[in-house]
Amino acid sequence: MKHMEVVGVRVEMPSNQPIVLLKESDGDRYLPIWIGGVEATAIALAQQGVAPARPLTHDLLRDVLDALDTGLETVNITGLNDGIFYAELVFSNGVEVSARPSDSIALALRTGTPIYAHEDVIAEAGMPIPDEQEDQVEAFREFLDNISPEDFGRRTE
Repeated sequence: MKHMEVVGVRVEMPSNQPIVLLKESDGDRYLPIWIGGVEATAIALAQQGVAPARPLTHDLLRDVLDALDTGLETVNITGLNDGIFYAELVFSNGVEVSARPSDSIALALRTGTPIYAHEDVIAEAGMPIPDEQEDQVEAFREFLDNISPEDFGRRTE
């Protein structure tokens, strides 16, 4: 398993499909995962430190875990089958629950939980970004600094 960092979310053109981009902490491969608009908004809000007026589902799950005194130990991106990514939530009590990567990442950002991806998944879907494309990554980071939930077609009220 490789430790991953969340670079951010963006909308892929021309399909208008949101993606979350992960990067190996100790490598040069990026893992793009296509996600839904609601999950993209949840991830973007967490990255920006925005607390909605009412808890979103991921906020609620974090609060339930706190109330039950159970921590989220790791989020693991475990598989890729027919273009669909799979993840597991690993809890402090040893329980593992299958989940969508987008929901898992949104929860991990809210709880400060590390994210890992199986080497096979990175080998299959990961992409190294050569030095000459680093400017594009920097432009992507600038884009993330200026994105808002409304960019995903949903209001947070």
